[in-house]
Amino acid sequence: MRMATLVHVMPPFYNYVLPAGPGGAAYYVTPALLESVRKAQEDGAADLLSRALEICKDKMIKAETLILRGDPKDMICEATEQSHVDLLVVGSRGLGIVKRAFLGSVSDYCAHHAKCPVVIVKPPKESGKPPKGDWKEVAFIRVFIYLL
Repeated sequence: MRMATLVHVMPPFYNYVLPAGPGGAAYYVTPALLESVRKAQEDGAADLLSRALEICKDKMIKAETLILRGDPKDMICEATEQSHVDLLVVGSRGLGIVKRAFLGSVSDYCAHHAKCPVVIVKPPKESGKPPKGDWKEVAFIRVFIYLL
């Protein structure tokens, strides 16, 4: 039986120096604040994948979840290669040409660099936002589905 692996990649978290006050004094973010932000990221990823897992369960699709940390385009391509994936389904944010040029496109990168076939799911044109509870919502909010 085939299985879907639902993957969410969290971008790396950096400890920034924040300029503040007169003279441009630099302040570091406290470890407690860093930990709080990390925890919020992890909780958000877990909630997202939990919803995606429920959708799979409702559609009677056997699925597992995986949370990775790093550059999403690199992590997704690496994961597909390591897991010998048959097909990668990636959600598209529907960026315009200018935004895509500046921000980069994870789905475009995966389409050109993944070692397996890639399907890109776009958001509906009419609203720019997917309907609630639809499978496309899961893809649109950057849950990446690997069909093994």
